[in-house]
Amino acid sequence: MNKILFFAHLRDAVGEEYLKVDAKGKTVGELKAELAGTYNLPKLDTVMTAVNEEFAQDDEVIQDGDEIAFIPPVSGG
Repeated sequence: MNKILFFAHLRDAVGEEYLKVDAKGKTVGELKAELAGTYNLPKLDTVMTAVNEEFAQDDEVIQDGDEIAFIPPVSGG
């Protein structure tokens, strides 16, 4: 199983701080596409992804027990 963390507007869209899903063997990009479809998430192509607290690319393969975080861009002023 994998823990999927959501931040900012993604957390609001999903309605949960995190989900437990089986993402083993999927790429980060595949997981993004699956979650975007299931939860109607906006603009996951601009979201930073971290796997086990290390930034990851869409082609990284997820292992059992990995923690994945989706972090939207932050605007400030």
